[in-house]
Amino acid sequence: MNKRLIIFDFDGTLADTNALITKTMMMTIDEVGLEKRTREQCASCIGLPLAECFKALFSISDEVCDLCAATYRRLFEQNNVPGMVSLFPHVSETIRQLHDKGCVLTIATSRSHQSVVQFLQEFRLDRYVTYVLGADDVERAKPDPFPVTKTMSELGYQPEETLVVGDMKFDILMGQRAGAQTVGVTYGNGTLADLQECRADDVIDDFADLLRIVV
Repeated sequence: MNKRLIIFDFDGTLADTNALITKTMMMTIDEVGLEKRTREQCASCIGLPLAECFKALFSISDEVCDLCAATYRRLFEQNNVPGMVSLFPHVSETIRQLHDKGCVLTIATSRSHQSVVQFLQEFRLDRYVTYVLGADDVERAKPDPFPVTKTMSELGYQPEETLVVGDMKFDILMGQRAGAQTVGVTYGNGTLADLQECRADDVIDDFADLLRIVV
């Protein structure tokens, strides 16, 4: 369908940020003095707003969550060295093809607006992405439908014209609650079982498979 609105998650869907995120989370946990968590435990909450990630891992106060988030942001800047993050296979060429076929491409992410814009510029995807919503742009974050409904409202699209693509159950639930079609990718931070359990409309193993769904 040409002119379809596609809303992408970023981490684990377009870019492989798992090692960077989990390393930074584990360093944050150590610095704040919380009980250690495994890389897999840290990865399980990628996609939630930053403070909510730590709340999902620990029974801690809002103040400690905010301290974790601030510590994480500082350590992230130190850890995010050139080459640390790469696009998943076939992302760049598929994004270009979707754009050339008339799809409107946007991002809804739980990382900050400026952070995702910097990554898009680094990967030269900014020319194809029309609209970006970061965690600091929304009143309610995924899995709430607000990022999807806000994007549709801003760009003039209806749910039946909209596709949400993500690797985590939070992405799928966000899209479903907004009435959009959803696609889960299996190569990111989530699991196939999670994507199937939350009943994504389609599940793909390769980003290029979007072309058969959309076009």
